[in-house]
Amino acid sequence: MIRWLLFVVIVLFIDFYAFQSVKTVTKNKVWFLFYWLISFLILVNFIIKLTNFNSSKGFTQDVMLAIGFLILAIVPKFIAVVVLLSEDIFRIFKGVILFFSSEPLTHFPERREVVSKIALGLAAIPFGSIIYGMTKGKYNYQVLKHTLFFEDLPEAFDGFKLTHISDIHSGSFDDELKIKHGIDLINKQESDVILFTGDIVNNKADEMNPWIKDFKRLKAKYGKYSVLGNHDYGEYVKWKSKDEKEQNFQEIKNIHPKIGFNLLLNDSIYLEKGNDKIALIGVENWGVRFKKAGNLDLASSKIKKEDFKILLSHDPSHWNTEVKTHKNNYQLTLSGHTHGMQFGIERPGLKWSPIQYVYKQWAGIYKEFNKYINVNRGFGFLAFPGRVGIWPEITVITLKKK
Repeated sequence: MIRWLLFVVIVLFIDFYAFQSVKTVTKNKVWFLFYWLISFLILVNFIIKLTNFNSSKGFTQDVMLAIGFLILAIVPKFIAVVVLLSEDIFRIFKGVILFFSSEPLTHFPERREVVSKIALGLAAIPFGSIIYGMTKGKYNYQVLKHTLFFEDLPEAFDGFKLTHISDIHSGSFDDELKIKHGIDLINKQESDVILFTGDIVNNKADEMNPWIKDFKRLKAKYGKYSVLGNHDYGEYVKWKSKDEKEQNFQEIKNIHPKIGFNLLLNDSIYLEKGNDKIALIGVENWGVRFKKAGNLDLASSKIKKEDFKILLSHDPSHWNTEVKTHKNNYQLTLSGHTHGMQFGIERPGLKWSPIQYVYKQWAGIYKEFNKYINVNRGFGFLAFPGRVGIWPEITVITLKKK
């Protein structure tokens, strides 16, 4: 109750402060009523959805919509508050000076209408961006292509092409046509192999049932391989019993062969081409902040140190903590998990998201110790039902002999 009270106080403070810009620009009481009615309904809807949150189902679409609408209401207002606060600091400073001057101030400096208009104009930018992110951006699939060079790549695999996808989060999907389009884009790349790095559901196996027929259409000459992510273990919902949780976990693992993927559970397999081969290694989820079920040594027990290796590991903190300094040379690691926080800015020369303050490797290609990791921004979305600036990703990586 204390947390909820604190949350409500903060939201109302932002609402009240942002309202000052509306009050300065117009005196129309209809707009005042509209402002407070919408703000009240969004806040009440959020509280109802979250307090009645059915923990046996996890993040349902109506819960995510409530989160989305709250973000839509709060973020633009917060931008307006920052502008108004800067003006208020100036007003206070000016008021103090005038108070102690030879001509004392008879009244406190009024808020300037032009500043309120600037505040509302700046607030409109994230407002429009969030609306786009919730309606279009979450399915704005981007095909990102990279060519990576390796001195020890076997000759037969020079030019070998792989497609990397991650974080499907099927329980969040709400548009079958868009999902089909995303799958068509994956197939259009005609990669030699498709690799999926976990989080096929939000929490429950049945979330994937409506989409099995679509993901079965994915095809690659050298097969499709996958690992588990932290959401695939059913850790974030309450279960009636351990047996129910275990049954759900088994059903999630069974989804992978249903859609034609070979699930690697702390295991490895060789991909062979001509007289050469490369090792494909898959660990269960291993994260600094999340479930540690992965065992890199066990997963690598059937391969040789000198083999060229591609590692599938859902959480990039695994690479940063253990993989990049491991005695074995894991030339390329594929991860996901971060979603790029589904919010940020990516422009030539500028790449930013709040998630970078949590994960050192959070989106794209990174190289250290002559080893690479690709952190996929995710195919789906979770919690916030949209994406702003960080779009859903299909990664295509071509391996080249250096």
